[in-house]
Amino acid sequence: MMVNDGIRARELRVIDNDGEQLGVQTKQNALKIAEQAGLDLVLVAPNAKPPVARIMDYGKFRFEQQKKEREARKNQKVISIKEVRLSPTIDENDFNTKLRAARKFLGKGDKVKASIRFKGRAITHKEIGQKVLNRLAGELEDISTIEQRAKMDGRSMFLMLAPKTEK
Repeated sequence: MMVNDGIRARELRVIDNDGEQLGVQTKQNALKIAEQAGLDLVLVAPNAKPPVARIMDYGKFRFEQQKKEREARKNQKVISIKEVRLSPTIDENDFNTKLRAARKFLGKGDKVKASIRFKGRAITHKEIGQKVLNRLAGELEDISTIEQRAKMDGRSMFLMLAPKTEK
């Protein structure tokens, strides 16, 4: 933001610290008014015709802005993607272990990417891998929604699950 002598415009629409408009004034006159009030002249809308400047305590203004940004960062949730790798010929107990891991990830609010890597001639039977992924999605449908259906990408098949949001 442009402050005090950093402002290049000759004429400015000036707003005082109470929010009242003082009208269009020269830069020097606006700087004098700000100096008399013991405050700064801050350019708020540089693209307006004429540019709009406000008389305010710039240090306090910056502090409040930083405080709001910190608060916003504190409230946002970072969603990460966790991967669960399966095989087309996965056994029952191994499947249950992967299912528990996926359930735990979804419970923490992370997205889950279930992938199956086809090795050798297993690629000729994509429907087996499709069944495994559909079974996983079916088992997790109480706590997740399918974000992306199972699709092939090279020798791998992927499925994206996102946690259900409560409204």
